[in-house]
Amino acid sequence: MSSDPDGPYNPDGSYDPVSNRILAALPEPAREHLRPHLEPVELTAGHVLYRPGERIDAVYFPLIGVCSIVTDLEGPTVEVATVGDEGMVGLPVFLGLATATERTLCQVPGRALRMGADRFRHEIALLDGQLQHALQRFTQSMFTQLARNAACIRGHRTHQRCARWLLMTADRMHSERFELTQKFLAQMLAVRRSSVSEVAGALAADGCIQYSRGTITILDRPRLQAHACSCYEVIRETLDAALPPYKGSP
Repeated sequence: MSSDPDGPYNPDGSYDPVSNRILAALPEPAREHLRPHLEPVELTAGHVLYRPGERIDAVYFPLIGVCSIVTDLEGPTVEVATVGDEGMVGLPVFLGLATATERTLCQVPGRALRMGADRFRHEIALLDGQLQHALQRFTQSMFTQLARNAACIRGHRTHQRCARWLLMTADRMHSERFELTQKFLAQMLAVRRSSVSEVAGALAADGCIQYSRGTITILDRPRLQAHACSCYEVIRETLDAALPPYKGSP
């Protein structure tokens, strides 16, 4: 898809909407219709998009990067779900809510296309079910992710969950190298930072990853996948079935 120099996308294609699976699932005329209403934004690590009880003013379609939906318990912060280029951040708006129920923040920096919440509601009604159907498929995949995450925390060991999270992040970043701090990884895994150091050290010693100065590099994906729990394949297959990666025009 070519970029319009007067439009919101960079000439190098870095803000091409087909990089998001929901937008890629739309017919091209529908995507082009949405184009003027999609604002390119940078996602920076740690930036909070929504807080509980606050009004949701915009939704985000990530192109690259990882956003986390977290709940703040009495003590630790626990991640309940993640969203990357397969979905949309701001799902409560699609479900009819005006305010956020959980905190949502960017965990791994990247890029997204932002649309005002009121415009988003208008476009759902206007596009004759096309956007709605894609969002319904994404919503179902989120239910699967939520269920697997809850079971994973209780049933799988920390190194298995860590391997799974690193693989999912690499998939969403389309790169075997990405930025990630120990603090964020500890939040995602609901463990102490000392446990993260131990697990990351073990995976590094086994030749799976290199972890240096807040940057993860996956050195041996098959070996890392052997450490991961079965949740990785289940969630990945669910996402791919609901919203396959964009393959280009037939």
